Amino acid sequence: MIRVLLARAAQMLMVMAAVTAVAFVIFRYVGDPVLIMSREDATPAEKAALSQALGLDQPVIVQFGRFVGRVLTGDLGNSFRNQRPVSGLIAERLPATLELVIVATVLALALGIPLGVYCALKPDSWLTRSIQTISLIGISTPTFVTGIVLILIFSVWLKWLPSFGRGDVVKLGWWTTGFLTASGLRSLVLPSVTLALFQVTLIMRLVRAEMIDVLSSDYIRYARARGLPAGYIHRKLALRNALMPVITVTGLQIGALIAFAIVTETVFQWPGMGLLFIQAVSFVDLPVMAAYLLFVGFMFVSINMAVDIIYALVDPRLRTRAA
Repeated sequence: MIRVLLARAAQMLMVMAAVTAVAFVIFRYVGDPVLIMSREDATPAEKAALSQALGLDQPVIVQFGRFVGRVLTGDLGNSFRNQRPVSGLIAERLPATLELVIVATVLALALGIPLGVYCALKPDSWLTRSIQTISLIGISTPTFVTGIVLILIFSVWLKWLPSFGRGDVVKLGWWTTGFLTASGLRSLVLPSVTLALFQVTLIMRLVRAEMIDVLSSDYIRYARARGLPAGYIHRKLALRNALMPVITVTGLQIGALIAFAIVTETVFQWPGMGLLFIQAVSFVDLPVMAAYLLFVGFMFVSINMAVDIIYALVDPRLRTRAA
């Protein structure tokens, strides 16, 4: 088990090294920071002074070494647009994105797993056919279309929920949360449902396929022949084994939700990291773009590491192989 974790940690470091190199390329070669930060009437001497202040007059290998050193100390540079440290901007926007992703993930699991189990246990019922038909619509509809339709129904027509923003938030140290206010909870409903719909469909279909495969296995037939209760067979034996791929997919989807919540945050003007990235692209704010790439890469490798640990905890066979 220790060897497996060490190997995963080494892989994590290699991936982050590659992501850091890509982030440096974006920061250094996508656009000209001197041209972006200089006044329109800046003289060549002023541009040269700015280039020297940014360290752009140094060899590329020196610049990369300094970039890595700043990243390791948490210094991600200053935003060209906001003239503020990028780390501070990310700290402000991170709570909004994480709360949205957490709620969307919980909704996806709470709905996707029971629906998948039901469709596997009763494959010929009319309700199963209806669920599968609706799931096809859900998985093929673009996220921005789903968000706009929900806004039209629940915000414009029914006027039940707000169409944009995060509502009132409460500060808990550096963290801000909308879980403790009524307007914050109401504002969270539409974007979280929009973000969760695709995941619900994905998890439901995965659980259904895995449950059908497990229920046809020999040890399930043996359990039935022994007269074990159907509830015990379905919950303790079949579902537990069917959830192994779900752990992997859910872990990867959490990273994907963080990385690709951009569309949902843009539609609902949700003040998270996705909206920050869109604004950075619009203004060619290179430090923010590079920092976003670093953060998303770190989240993906961290989640993959956590999934490997959970796998070992859930499946004893993995602990035996790693011993």
